[in-house]
Amino acid sequence: MSRRTIRPAAGARVLLGAALAAASVLAVVAAVAAPWPQVRGQQVGTTVTPVPRDTVLVCNGSFRVLGREAARAELMVSAAAPSLRIDGEEDAATSVELSMPDVTGGTGAQAVIGRIAARSVPQVAASESVRLAEPDATGFAAAPCREPSLEGWIVGGDVSTGASDIILLSNPGVVTATVDLDVYGTTRSASTVVVPPQTQLGVPLAAVAAGAGTPVVRVTATGAPVRAVLQSTLVRALDPIGVDLQDSVSGTQRQQTILGVRAASAAPGDDHGGVVVRMLAPEADARATVRVRASESSRILDEYSIDLVEATPTEITLAGLAEGDYDIDISATSPVVSAVRQTMQTGSIEDFAWSLPSPQLAGETTIPFSVPNGPAAELHLRNPGQTPVTVELHDIAGGSGVHSPISLPGGGSAAVRLDPGGYALSPSGAVSASVGMRDGTGIAAWPLWAAAATQQPIIVRP
Repeated sequence: MSRRTIRPAAGARVLLGAALAAASVLAVVAAVAAPWPQVRGQQVGTTVTPVPRDTVLVCNGSFRVLGREAARAELMVSAAAPSLRIDGEEDAATSVELSMPDVTGGTGAQAVIGRIAARSVPQVAASESVRLAEPDATGFAAAPCREPSLEGWIVGGDVSTGASDIILLSNPGVVTATVDLDVYGTTRSASTVVVPPQTQLGVPLAAVAAGAGTPVVRVTATGAPVRAVLQSTLVRALDPIGVDLQDSVSGTQRQQTILGVRAASAAPGDDHGGVVVRMLAPEADARATVRVRASESSRILDEYSIDLVEATPTEITLAGLAEGDYDIDISATSPVVSAVRQTMQTGSIEDFAWSLPSPQLAGETTIPFSVPNGPAAELHLRNPGQTPVTVELHDIAGGSGVHSPISLPGGGSAAVRLDPGGYALSPSGAVSASVGMRDGTGIAAWPLWAAAATQQPIIVRP
């Protein structure tokens, strides 16, 4: 029996191959179009809003003087206790006294603590002022009570003949703070001070910056934050001519604005009434431009260009300014710190104050501040942007508005009279602000800083 093998004809084989090829293509297309298996890692996290911390404001207490005992020139003595005011919501603040072991008769140094309630930061502010009429210290000084920090710059110190400056280091915490004082000047120097918990110590500037000329001191704390303040007393030809309280600058910046600087009238040949600008570029050489505007005006009246040598403080005097108030803008090619010395002269009465740069305060925030007792006070405002800004000023305790809304056009400025008391400033956009106090017997000034902000929500991941 024979067997036959039946083979497809050639045409059939071609058709079969084509069909198989088409089927393969369709299969591949379908596979591509169909969802592929995927391995995805999804971040696991939890959004947490941290509980805001208590507000801690440090007040300086007694104004210190040196040299009242010839045999102990380094002895610090309390010349006067300040007038202190604490403003805020009822029962929102408590106080803790700070020890003052190195000053005879010292009193009043304290930490004002605003306690958190229902995860809300209380509106609390405090300030202090002192008026002196002593044979070795005459004038008016005032300052806000401020939060401690880990770093700051003291720009307006003086170690020349007749100057008696003291750096106050206040530690409101419960652990020891180690504070490094790095001095920039004609000569460089450094020293370290250990500040025990809940203690204030005074360091004579001449002891750490002798020979520095026009010193700038960088203050760096470890272990616990401190508040660093400079108390200044100046005597010329045995006559006291002013006192001052100057806070530390928080850090270096390329752009700075100093508001409400007073230029005093001066007799011909008297160079003591001029406005003095001190600057330091700590990290690199810089070219700085200083522009002067009349307060409540955007027009530039004068402009100066200064070359700054790295780590060397430089001063310039703004000569020829008519008596009045001015805003000073500083721009530099590398970050700088700065301050401006202003004076008050009425006949034979003289006083001085160092003014610091006013940081930009963010819009849609509330900034509490306090105005102490003393000379007439003004709030100086400037809008650094081009968009109009409205500023509301309220009683800090939540009462009705104490001023009509203040409108600032782009680049505009304003000055508002203030009575002693507590205020809450609420701008609709970024502004810079400062407080100035002045009469025929004294002058003081300081910028407004933002209060401790509630922390923003954060995401915690394993």
